[in-house]
Amino acid sequence: MNVIDHVRDMAAAGLHSNVRILSSLLLTMSTNNPELFSPAQKYQLLVYHADSIFHDKEYRNAACKYNMALQQKKVLSKTSKVRPSSTGGSTSAVQAQNLPSEIEVKYKIAECYTILKLDKDAISVLDGIPSRQRTPKINMMLANLYRKAGQERSAVTSYKEVLRQCPLALDAIIGLLSLSVKGAEVASMTMDVIQSIPNLDWLSVWIKAHAFLHGGDNQRASNTICSLEKKSLLRDNVDLLVTLADVYFRAGDTKNSILKFEQAQMLDPYLIKGMDVYGYLMAREGHLEDVEVLGGRLFNISDQHAEPWVISGCHSFYGKRYSRALYLGAKAIQLNSNSVQALLLKGAALRNMGRVQEAIIHFREAMRLAPCRLDCYEGLIDCYLASNGIREAMGMANNIYKTLGANAQTLTILATVCLEDPMTQEKAKTLLDKALAQRPDYIKAVVKKAELLSREQKYDEGIALLRNTLANQSDCVLHRMLGDFLVAVNDYQEAMDQYSIALSLDPNDQKSLEGMQKMEKEESPTDATVELDGDDMEGSGEEGDLEGSDSEAAQWADQEQWFGMQ
Repeated sequence: MNVIDHVRDMAAAGLHSNVRILSSLLLTMSTNNPELFSPAQKYQLLVYHADSIFHDKEYRNAACKYNMALQQKKVLSKTSKVRPSSTGGSTSAVQAQNLPSEIEVKYKIAECYTILKLDKDAISVLDGIPSRQRTPKINMMLANLYRKAGQERSAVTSYKEVLRQCPLALDAIIGLLSLSVKGAEVASMTMDVIQSIPNLDWLSVWIKAHAFLHGGDNQRASNTICSLEKKSLLRDNVDLLVTLADVYFRAGDTKNSILKFEQAQMLDPYLIKGMDVYGYLMAREGHLEDVEVLGGRLFNISDQHAEPWVISGCHSFYGKRYSRALYLGAKAIQLNSNSVQALLLKGAALRNMGRVQEAIIHFREAMRLAPCRLDCYEGLIDCYLASNGIREAMGMANNIYKTLGANAQTLTILATVCLEDPMTQEKAKTLLDKALAQRPDYIKAVVKKAELLSREQKYDEGIALLRNTLANQSDCVLHRMLGDFLVAVNDYQEAMDQYSIALSLDPNDQKSLEGMQKMEKEESPTDATVELDGDDMEGSGEEGDLEGSDSEAAQWADQEQWFGMQ
């Protein structure tokens, strides 16, 4: 047993720090005396040394050492062709079998490049491996890289190759469905294994559910997943619950989405997947204390995932600390450039900071990654409207309507844009009526219809609409709007009650607070002078807060620059 065998055994035993020290010393000896080790032994040493560096997360250094190993392998190949082994061909064959795989070394180089965000270099390395020599993990990495680069046809080919070799590679199935490959075609690639293995009959239903999800048919997706989740063998599966929660979220059903996320969390306290969406929904509903606790808990689980950073960013965003939300969103994107929720968070923060053109870039990237998620389009439309781009917003809204069909969400998006142009007010009214006919409880449609009724001063109709909706669900915005309508018809007492309920649901809702303060002034006109003084004092306090927020903005902007996230 020679010294190289000892290095190999230590590497196999996971003694990476020991391998790094010993291999470094041996490589120096080899440099000073080239005859000390054979070309094959030097190749082995370089690979084991690179592996130990990779384990220490020094990816640029590891990639360099792996490339040195490949250069050494070329030397080895040339010498073995020119000079056959003195002990015969069988010894050479045994030696070749013991050498680290050249294909595996290339995969490791691509892994380093991927971590370093050098995707083009990673694709170049993997493309250099002949198709017949590509293992399933190489094809899977290539597929993901192709998809990220927008090379959809190549991505489909690689995903299909993964399934050909491993028919139960479910993430590859999701990848194909997300690239608009028909569910029936994907299912056909798994049919043999489904029929040959018992208790796999659920898989075809699972594929159908994800086909509906990636086709934008949220209703059929939720129904199909529910049918799976009710089966005794798959009941309380965390992945199914998270997928179902995501479907409800996409359909605009916040209540059921939160419920399913909570069920999944109870089953798996260490769950990270999907928690960014859950945190966003909780923040949007005004439960900022719960969001803060959730973010802290996820940071304790792992700070190397995007989700806890997104959750903390949502807490900051809905606390109106946009510069901090921007930094946290950028950090999440740094950890996972495919995080749709991180892109939406950063885009929303940029939009609210007046950096609309930068926000548009992030919303467009989110759209590319999740073409069936309407909130990506809504963010982009908000940016267009904020920059008076009504024509662009209308074009986008019409495109969504044609592509995804006339459902409550698409109708509401189109109506939202129509409300911005006095010439299309009547069209907006028709669209909202259609949306509410489909889903009377869809809050966004109710809010837009109430806004329209307020413009038309049809207060009684608005009150009736809001009361009917609030009879089945409670929402801060709806309670606040009902308060506004009640003020318009001089029902001050109940208006005060509605503002109070709104603030109990979201203590940070500034509009409810303003409505309540305005009513208090009107009820106490004799104290107007005193209240004015009080307001002046509050105003000065707010000015101080604004100064503080400017300094905070500068602080976080500095950090963004430091991390290179601008």
